[in-house]
Amino acid sequence: MNNNMEKYGYNDFFKAKANTLNIFSEDLIPGRVIEVQKERYKIVTEYGESDGKLKGALFYNDKIHNVYPTVGDFVLVKNNPLGDDIIYHVLDRKSKFSRLDSFNKVEQIVAANFDYVFIMISLNNDFNLKRIERYLTATWQSGALPVIIMTKLDLCYDYSLQKEQIEKIAPLVPIIAISSVTGEGLEELWSYIEPCKTVVFLGSSGIGKSSLVNALSGEEIMKVNTIREDDSKGRHTTTHRQLIILKNHAMIIDTPGMRELEMWDVSDGLDIVFDEIEALAKKCKFGDCRHEKEPGCAVKAALESGELPRERWDNYIKLKKESKFAERKENASLRLQEKARWKGISKLQKKSKRRF
Repeated sequence: MNNNMEKYGYNDFFKAKANTLNIFSEDLIPGRVIEVQKERYKIVTEYGESDGKLKGALFYNDKIHNVYPTVGDFVLVKNNPLGDDIIYHVLDRKSKFSRLDSFNKVEQIVAANFDYVFIMISLNNDFNLKRIERYLTATWQSGALPVIIMTKLDLCYDYSLQKEQIEKIAPLVPIIAISSVTGEGLEELWSYIEPCKTVVFLGSSGIGKSSLVNALSGEEIMKVNTIREDDSKGRHTTTHRQLIILKNHAMIIDTPGMRELEMWDVSDGLDIVFDEIEALAKKCKFGDCRHEKEPGCAVKAALESGELPRERWDNYIKLKKESKFAERKENASLRLQEKARWKGISKLQKKSKRRF
């Protein structure tokens, strides 16, 4: 045993969660998932890094709500010196970042158990305020704290306008401009990248996530591609989610770039990011005001006076509709899964009766 799991973030919160499982087997030890590729996992335990696989009898059964590991999860595993460690349990999460799995119409956990989210926006042609609002909404919902990182400072002579625009929609969120090429601004990041703390990087493809990982680690551990000349956008490099451990034992979860982030349940996040809209809605004459043709609508009045920008209102409505759509899709998917499960049980029962 040469690893202390506390330096990987295994603190009292997760120890308490493990204790509630009432598992008294000394064979099970805590581990952290550091990489996921399809159904293959790489984990770190007190014995070091190893490959892991799920305990089939616990995960591949007829339960609908099985919780599968994702990058950053703390799990209880049985160590196997001769092969893959066996994952038995996923501990409850402190924070999680979710999006809609558009294929299966269910929640997809992108990363778990992080302290900060670095929302990375490029200062070149990729700068997009609506995308920032989208990432902020998901971040506040996750349970972690957002930090907005404006990358590629070396390609921008003056970023004061972009910073001013962001401050209007996120007045209390730290905003840091950096260049992974020149090193400018990196010093400010170290107050968040602390030992035993975990940061997740979110941003579009080619935004400079891999370059920042390399700059912070002091070595080229991530492949970096050049910028396309036709539109100043970087090329996609990260192909799967992974947790990277820095020399000071801070941890970074790097995720594949997401041009469009489909919303999951972000009701709490919307309330925080668009707090001025929530405040206006409370001033409406009617409690169930839909902000359309009702008299005494404070939201409609703010839109007409210009106090509430039309673009911000439109983005708020769009994100709210996406969240409700995701909820309906998941409920429908779960109903179908439940129906299929009972169909399977019914067939087994009929076969059993025929035998006797």
